[in-house]
Amino acid sequence: MTADGSSIGGLQTTAIHAGEKPDSATRASSPSIVMSSSFVTDADTPFSAENLQEQAPFFYTREGNPTVQQLEQKLAALEGAEACVAFSSGMAAISALMLHLLKPGDHVVMSDVAYVGAAELMNGLIPGLGIQVTRVNTTDLDAVQAAILPHTKLVHIETPCNPIVRLSDIWAIAQIAHAAGAKLSVDSTFATPVATQPLRLGADFVIHSLSKYLCGHGDAIGGAVLGASAEMLGLRHLLIHLGGALSPFNAWLIMRGITTLPIRMKAHEENALNVARFLEAQPQVKRVIYPGLPSHPQHELVSRQMRNFSGMIAFQTHNPVAVAQAFAEYLQIVHYAVSLGHQRSLIYYISTQEMLETSFTLNQAQLADYRNFAGDGVFRLSVGLEDAEDICADLEQSMNRV
Repeated sequence: MTADGSSIGGLQTTAIHAGEKPDSATRASSPSIVMSSSFVTDADTPFSAENLQEQAPFFYTREGNPTVQQLEQKLAALEGAEACVAFSSGMAAISALMLHLLKPGDHVVMSDVAYVGAAELMNGLIPGLGIQVTRVNTTDLDAVQAAILPHTKLVHIETPCNPIVRLSDIWAIAQIAHAAGAKLSVDSTFATPVATQPLRLGADFVIHSLSKYLCGHGDAIGGAVLGASAEMLGLRHLLIHLGGALSPFNAWLIMRGITTLPIRMKAHEENALNVARFLEAQPQVKRVIYPGLPSHPQHELVSRQMRNFSGMIAFQTHNPVAVAQAFAEYLQIVHYAVSLGHQRSLIYYISTQEMLETSFTLNQAQLADYRNFAGDGVFRLSVGLEDAEDICADLEQSMNRV
């Protein structure tokens, strides 16, 4: 086993051991938290971050930190990446990647449905810098191809996408992007490396909100971008200047969470499949979208691209506003709250009209496809690790009050 976490073994072994080794000073088995903001250094160490090299010694925690580095090595081993840069949040990671890759006059093709923070970034700040953004339904490969322009530099997708759990074909879109001289970035937060490793399917970058399944306990915020070493070095320079450094304490919490990621994802999948089947049988429920169900409209792609179906369910109900009110008022086990990937189940109602007013700009065909998944609004359910029968009973007793 190497200190940087490469050549570890199976997925669970890698999740536990990659990036970690006994502390050289104390021989502690668990990784230490290095909370120091600065480090004693040699007299000839460059002061400017402009001179930062890939294997530079630790100097200042905004530029690099031993605990954060351990997390980055663990993530890189799990994704099969050359390198990783960790950020203070998933949005910091997405923003930094866009600013690293794109300049005025460039063009980016992006999924028309994505995490609202990313969607809103591409609505305002990025076009304001003179960068052209084209939104397409990336389940439609012909639409992706048609959107490519001579100055396209990046295609950005999210699969499964937030909030409607719709997939995009990573391998096929990578072929389209690369043929045009563009790069492909994939937000794989819903999937995690347990389900999908986008770099192995041809993506150039993979993005994670570490706050979700990777941490797994809802107690730390972070983000990461993974890819080729040269690209990650450039991205680290940008992180230093933008100041989006991850707290070492949060890095330690996320790293601890990752050690149980494969086991947790198996449990999330098993629970979600049971809950999805339960929801399909409920009279108040109009439609359930879950990758593990044969009824998912992309079940064939799911089978090819995901080794684990994850724990995210989207579902429509009759009278959704009243159901949302009942959930908020009467749920006892499931929390009516945003976020996802925690050990506890979380549910939240996402209104289609609100998304159209604030985040998504969809043409008629795109809107029809979105409504096919979401109707007038969709409940995004992150199925946790409670007993599945208790989750189902809690949802049922709340819906029955409508």
